[in-house]
Amino acid sequence: MSSLNEVLASHGVHQRPLRTALALLGDGWIRFDELIRRAAAPRRSVEELLDSLGADLERDGDAVRLRPSASARYAEFRPRTEKSAPDLLAEMTRLIERVPPPLPALDHVQATAETVVRRAVWLDAQYELGRLLFLGDHDLTSLAVHRLRPDAELTVVDLDERVLAYVEEHSGGAIRTLHADLRVGLPHAVAGSADLVFSDPPYTPEGMGLFAARGVEALADPPLGRLLLAYGYSPRHPALGAQVQQELLRLGLTFEAILPDFHAYHGAQAIGAAADLYVCQPTAKARKQKVKQGIYTHGPQSVESAGASAALMDRVRELAERPSVETARADWSKPINGEALAFDLRADPGPWLLRVLLAANAPRLAVLVPNSHPDLVNAEAQAALHDLVGRKYRLKLLRSLPDNKHAVVVADLVDSPAVPLTRAHARLANVPGVPLALHPYRLIDLPRHVLQDLLPTL
Repeated sequence: MSSLNEVLASHGVHQRPLRTALALLGDGWIRFDELIRRAAAPRRSVEELLDSLGADLERDGDAVRLRPSASARYAEFRPRTEKSAPDLLAEMTRLIERVPPPLPALDHVQATAETVVRRAVWLDAQYELGRLLFLGDHDLTSLAVHRLRPDAELTVVDLDERVLAYVEEHSGGAIRTLHADLRVGLPHAVAGSADLVFSDPPYTPEGMGLFAARGVEALADPPLGRLLLAYGYSPRHPALGAQVQQELLRLGLTFEAILPDFHAYHGAQAIGAAADLYVCQPTAKARKQKVKQGIYTHGPQSVESAGASAALMDRVRELAERPSVETARADWSKPINGEALAFDLRADPGPWLLRVLLAANAPRLAVLVPNSHPDLVNAEAQAALHDLVGRKYRLKLLRSLPDNKHAVVVADLVDSPAVPLTRAHARLANVPGVPLALHPYRLIDLPRHVLQDLLPTL
């Protein structure tokens, strides 16, 4: 016979119905059918729960209860009291007002403070919050959940370095933050680690499919976990909604619930400034998908965007004074080796350049970026980039070349590069001087604000 702890653990984050059943049993006699109805738990699950109580359960025909003398011992297993949030709306309003502005190229549209609080309260009411992962969190839902349940283990993975720094600052470091572009992959430390995954992805079939697939990878037990996805489409274009739903079904997801107009936004007027909440359960056949680079609705990373012309990349090679360099794809999921490499990062929203410089171990790199790249826009930004990678690469920044829309970054390996910077995909546990809290992670996955403090000490 399974113990009560084993029965509850087998339900993962979905323990609330069984905990409700325990509370009803502690209140006195209740018929078995009534217990199922009021707890909203499957019959088999309730039977397993009753079996786990052993001699502490009393039966009288089809009625059951906890023995009065034993009831107090089960108080800790009852549902936690739902926390009210009288001040949370005002606090989230202040935090959202100060969050870095959305990046249109990443399809960022700010959710209202009311929506963020609604998400946190709903999550707390539905699940036993343990390990919750946010794939992107410009809306700051993680901070709202942290205010309600500071004991929950929360992680935010985002492409936007500014969001990661903001979340870490305003959670006092209680929320784990890691950098990733989901087209490249998940940080190793979060793969197979979460009970729940929440995301508000780009509303293209490609974007929804990619974020959902990464969410499945992040779940510790996919059929037991849940993906919580925001998605909206205009009722004038139902075919787009059908495409997204078909993409999710192809991944092996079932729609446990679709809550209409759950999310409201400052913007997104094409879809009525609202989106639904999809509660998705992965089946045992939930699978990965082929990664598509264009997942956004507009901008250089949109579904319709094209790569650089061969003539443009030939000019990059000439500027790097290595006309026979190899052209490599911007993928830092593993070390990038070669004699001389050229990268087309024209669509870089900001973080890619640094990640490629950390991942590559070639003697020379030539990287094509927008002339307005955040690391090149002024002397301060350029100095910060030099400080980050100077112990590995010596940089030459060629602004307005090969034309006034682009720049080329030429990087030459220094004579004695710092060893940790040449092993960016290794766990930091074996690197002297690294704080214990960073031991489970890889250099390539750390947010920029953490790297700025860590790299000078390595």
